[in-house]
Amino acid sequence: MKLLITVFASIFLWLSSVTVASADDVSYYGFEPDITTNYLKEGNDYRLGFIRVAIEVMVPDPSYVSVVEHHAPLLRNAFVSILSTATERQVRTMTGRDQLRLKCIERAKELMQQETGNPVIRDVLFTKYIYQ
Repeated sequence: MKLLITVFASIFLWLSSVTVASADDVSYYGFEPDITTNYLKEGNDYRLGFIRVAIEVMVPDPSYVSVVEHHAPLLRNAFVSILSTATERQVRTMTGRDQLRLKCIERAKELMQQETGNPVIRDVLFTKYIYQ
């Protein structure tokens, strides 16, 4: 029994150290200024709503930050396009917000693959999310 506990404890510690080591390698690039755009509110009067999002991208290697910075205008345009075509429901709900974030990740990886031959971006984070 002690041997079994020791084996499980060893495996757990080893897995924990592997996870921590890979988490230290990531870096972030924040888009400045925040992205502000409009979206079409639901209803018959076609009013516009506004959304302001602070976006940061996670890259798996610190050397990729300069690559993302070089392509920031392209990525920013893609994020604005995605956010400006969002529905009111997507903007206002948690599931919709996550769908938008996933679309941003997918599009960013696609663009970086086209431009650099490597998807470069691991994740997209909305660090500020305000809508009106």
